[in-house]
Amino acid sequence: MAITDLRANLKDFIERARAGERIVVTDRGVPVARLGPAEDESLLDRLEREGVVTRARTKKRPIAKKGQGVKASGPVADLVTEMRRDRDERVLG
Repeated sequence: MAITDLRANLKDFIERARAGERIVVTDRGVPVARLGPAEDESLLDRLEREGVVTRARTKKRPIAKKGQGVKASGPVADLVTEMRRDRDERVLG
Protein backbone atom coordinates (compact mmCIF):
# COMPACT_ATOMS: atom_id res chain seq x y z
CA MET A 1 0.00 0.00 0.00
CA ALA A 2 1.25 3.48 -0.83
CA ILE A 3 1.94 6.00 1.92
CA THR A 4 -0.78 8.27 0.50
CA ASP A 5 -3.34 5.46 0.91
CA LEU A 6 -2.15 4.87 4.46
CA ARG A 7 -2.54 8.55 5.35
CA ALA A 8 -6.01 8.76 3.83
CA ASN A 9 -7.30 5.56 5.46
CA LEU A 10 -5.17 5.13 8.57
CA LYS A 11 -8.06 4.14 10.85
CA ASP A 12 -9.15 1.40 8.43
CA PHE A 13 -5.63 0.01 8.12
CA ILE A 14 -5.19 0.04 11.92
CA GLU A 15 -8.38 -2.01 12.24
CA ARG A 16 -7.14 -4.46 9.58
CA ALA A 17 -3.84 -4.81 11.46
CA ARG A 18 -5.71 -5.35 14.72
CA ALA A 19 -7.59 -8.16 12.99
CA GLY A 20 -4.27 -9.84 12.15
CA GLU A 21 -3.54 -8.59 8.65
CA ARG A 22 0.03 -7.62 7.80
CA ILE A 23 0.37 -4.66 5.45
CA VAL A 24 3.50 -3.53 3.60
CA VAL A 25 3.78 0.23 3.18
CA THR A 26 5.53 1.43 0.03
CA ASP A 27 7.04 4.72 -1.10
CA ARG A 28 7.01 4.97 -4.88
CA GLY A 29 6.73 1.20 -5.11
CA VAL A 30 9.60 0.48 -2.70
CA PRO A 31 8.68 -1.30 0.57
CA VAL A 32 9.58 0.94 3.51
CA ALA A 33 7.55 -0.30 6.48
CA ARG A 34 5.22 -2.99 7.76
CA LEU A 35 1.98 -2.54 9.63
CA GLY A 36 0.66 -5.52 11.55
CA PRO A 37 -0.77 -6.71 14.81
CA ALA A 38 1.14 -6.00 17.99
CA GLU A 39 2.47 -9.34 19.21
CA ASP A 40 2.22 -10.30 22.85
CA GLU A 41 3.95 -13.61 22.35
CA SER A 42 7.70 -14.08 22.40
CA LEU A 43 9.71 -14.78 19.30
CA LEU A 44 10.20 -18.40 20.40
CA ASP A 45 6.45 -18.84 20.95
CA ARG A 46 5.71 -17.42 17.49
CA LEU A 47 8.31 -19.64 15.80
CA GLU A 48 6.87 -22.69 17.57
CA ARG A 49 3.32 -21.73 16.52
CA GLU A 50 4.49 -21.35 12.91
CA GLY A 51 6.15 -24.77 13.03
CA VAL A 52 9.67 -23.42 12.56
CA VAL A 53 10.99 -24.83 15.85
CA THR A 54 9.94 -27.55 18.25
CA ARG A 55 10.46 -27.21 21.97
CA ALA A 56 12.44 -29.82 23.84
CA ARG A 57 10.37 -32.58 25.41
CA THR A 58 12.17 -32.19 28.71
CA LYS A 59 13.46 -29.19 30.58
CA LYS A 60 16.62 -31.06 31.56
CA ARG A 61 19.72 -29.97 29.74
CA PRO A 62 21.60 -32.73 27.95
CA ILE A 63 24.76 -33.95 29.62
CA ALA A 64 27.77 -34.69 27.48
CA LYS A 65 28.94 -38.27 27.85
CA LYS A 66 32.55 -39.23 27.76
CA GLY A 67 33.20 -40.75 24.41
CA GLN A 68 36.15 -42.09 22.58
CA GLY A 69 38.78 -39.41 22.34
CA VAL A 70 40.42 -38.61 19.06
CA LYS A 71 44.07 -37.67 18.90
CA ALA A 72 45.01 -35.31 16.11
CA SER A 73 48.53 -34.64 14.97
CA GLY A 74 47.49 -31.73 12.75
CA PRO A 75 44.61 -29.34 12.17
CA VAL A 76 41.13 -30.61 13.06
CA ALA A 77 39.98 -29.84 9.50
CA ASP A 78 42.46 -32.43 8.20
CA LEU A 79 41.14 -34.99 10.66
CA VAL A 80 37.55 -34.33 9.63
CA THR A 81 38.48 -34.63 5.94
CA GLU A 82 40.22 -37.94 6.64
CA MET A 83 37.23 -39.27 8.61
CA ARG A 84 34.85 -38.30 5.81
CA ARG A 85 37.09 -39.93 3.22
CA ASP A 86 37.15 -43.15 5.27
CA ARG A 87 33.37 -43.05 5.63
CA ASP A 88 32.87 -42.51 1.89
CA GLU A 89 35.18 -45.41 1.07
CA ARG A 90 33.14 -47.69 3.36
CA VAL A 91 29.87 -46.55 1.81
CA LEU A 92 31.04 -46.81 -1.80
CA GLY A 93 32.90 -50.03 -1.17
